[in-house]
Amino acid sequence: MSLPLFREDAYLAETAGTVAAHTAEGGVVLDRTIFYPTGGGQPGDSGTLDWTGGKMEVATTVKGEGSAIVLVPAAPQALPPVGAELRQILDWPRRHRLMRMHTALHLLSVVIPMPVSGGAIGEARSRLDFDMAEPPEDPEALEAALNALVDADLPVSEEWITGAELDADPGLVKTMSVAPPRGAGDIRLVRIGTAAPWTDRQPCGGTHVARTGEIGWLRFGKIEKKGRQNRRIYLHLGD
Repeated sequence: MSLPLFREDAYLAETAGTVAAHTAEGGVVLDRTIFYPTGGGQPGDSGTLDWTGGKMEVATTVKGEGSAIVLVPAAPQALPPVGAELRQILDWPRRHRLMRMHTALHLLSVVIPMPVSGGAIGEARSRLDFDMAEPPEDPEALEAALNALVDADLPVSEEWITGAELDADPGLVKTMSVAPPRGAGDIRLVRIGTAAPWTDRQPCGGTHVARTGEIGWLRFGKIEKKGRQNRRIYLHLGD
């Protein structure tokens, strides 16, 4: 098991850890980690591991067996020994941009209230695929509405509900292609806004900024037709 520290504090960029295991593929599993594993459209974190006598560049992070989180080295090398205490350090500028973009996609799903059929998060450009037959009539108005939500500097928070509560309120699930993250019987909801009715409230296991104002200015990119009932909308960070 890898305790996912990023779930409690997405801003924790450096901390101690202990090597719990190695994988057959040459990855490292820590007892607790700040590295987010690839999932829900969000790429895995990168960074470094430092220990007495060695250092490892982490190229990406993936989910392993059970609840293990696997840190993948950038190149084949001698791994820190099992039981070794080390320092884990995120590539924080990259992670923070992914946090901004992930939160921005939540806002995009607010200004375009259609079912989401897919998505991908990048450092500067991300996308959502919407289950919609026609493209938006006024992208400029949607972009303005999106940036108004950013400028409102709304708080981003979370809560946990049971699977039964989610099943009783299926409208919370916006994404058609990815099942809500269920674990230990509970589902994490990410909320945007100050109180109910929330600006956005949906199941999500990713990392997010604390307030929408932290995202910065956003602009619409390409709007592509990806099938009879699918429109792909790209979103760019303004900086």
